[in-house]
Order: sequence, then structure tokens, then C-alpha cells
Amino acid sequence: MKLFDLIEENPLLLLMMQHFDIDFRVGDLTMSQLCKEKSINEKLFTSIANLYNGFKPKENPIDSVDDVKQIVRFLKNSHDYYRNDKYPQISTYIKQLQENHPEKELKLLEKFFNEYFAEVIDHLYYEDTVAFPYFIELISHKPNNKNNLYSAKEYSEHHTDIELKIKDIKNLLLKYVIINDDLNLRRKLLFSLFELEYDLYIHSLIEETILIPFGYNMERV
Repeated sequence: MKLFDLIEENPLLLLMMQHFDIDFRVGDLTMSQLCKEKSINEKLFTSIANLYNGFKPKENPIDSVDDVKQIVRFLKNSHDYYRNDKYPQISTYIKQLQENHPEKELKLLEKFFNEYFAEVIDHLYYEDTVAFPYFIELISHKPNNKNNLYSAKEYSEHHTDIELKIKDIKNLLLKYVIINDDLNLRRKLLFSLFELEYDLYIHSLIEETILIPFGYNMERV
């Protein structure tokens, strides 16, 4: 299929393309043509696109060292998106609501979101400095797991569903916090929360269904 048609069916694929560092101007390129042009494993690209469309991979799409590097780069780019795009955007919307509405619930909402995102930042830092370097080392040197203090199992146990608390924030806004008017601003805030939650969910799925299983297989070699 042509990329244009796929994006028409699911605009959230633009997030995936951004994490792959792919320009949105796709012209009439098919998925195969794009992958060949960008030197991306088509099976890997398709598996991640399927996650954004609600389908988990039936087999691990990693075929080479380059595939692991592509996944790590993809996940690091998503980290930048969370830190530098979504957090400032959501924080700004909450502050704007506070300026218009003095309700104490909005101050609690800001406090809750800031505390939550501090946890997210810690999680992303852990992945950037501990987990991802381990997987790169694994494909580069195949360290003897018996002598290595870290493993895919430890990463799996440390791994958390960092998107879950976003649901609590949405629930506060949709069920409990009473705000009159400002529908445009509230809609922008909610859409931004939904987008962040969705991409964090895909981020976790890539790790759980592709990267961690690959680590288990490599450690057995």
C-alpha cells in the first residue's frame, strides 16, 4: 500500500514516522519503496506500523544488528518527543486553565501531572543509560550472561506501564474537576493526553513484544 493511504486511514502513523526520522512528504511511495529508500527492514517497519494499528507481531521482526539499532533510535526519539513536546504542551494547557479558573482541583491536577512526569523522566533516563546500552552491547559483543550483572529479565522486571497514570488524569478532567467554559482549551488538553497515553502504550509494546524477547533469545546463544 502507499504510505499516503495508510496515513489517511490512521493519522497516528505520523508519530511513528517522526520516531523513525522520516519526513511526512511521502508522495506516492509504497511502504516497500520507503523502507528501501531509508534502509529500514520492511518487516520491522510493518510490525511497528501494525502496533499503531492495533495488531501485535506474530514473530519477532529483528533480523540484524541494524534492526536493533533502529529500534533503539526509534525509542530514544520517542523519549525526546515526550520530554520536549508533550510534557511542555500539556503543562502549558494546565497552566492556562489555572489562569482562567482558580479551582483548587486544577492545582492538584498540575501537582499530580508534574509528579507523574517526574516518574516518566526517571524511567526514560533508566532506559537511555542502562537498558538500551545493554542491548547494543548484546548485539555487538554477545556478553556471557552468567558473568553479566544485567539482563533482559531484569529489564522486564523493571519495566512499568508508564502510560497507566495518564488515565487517572483524564478521569479527573472528565469526571470530577468542575470547569465551566474553556471548551477549546480543555479539548486540546484532553487530546494531548490521549495522544501521549497512546504513544507511551505503543512504546511499551515495542519493548515488551520485540526488544525484550530478542534479548532473551540473544542471551541463550
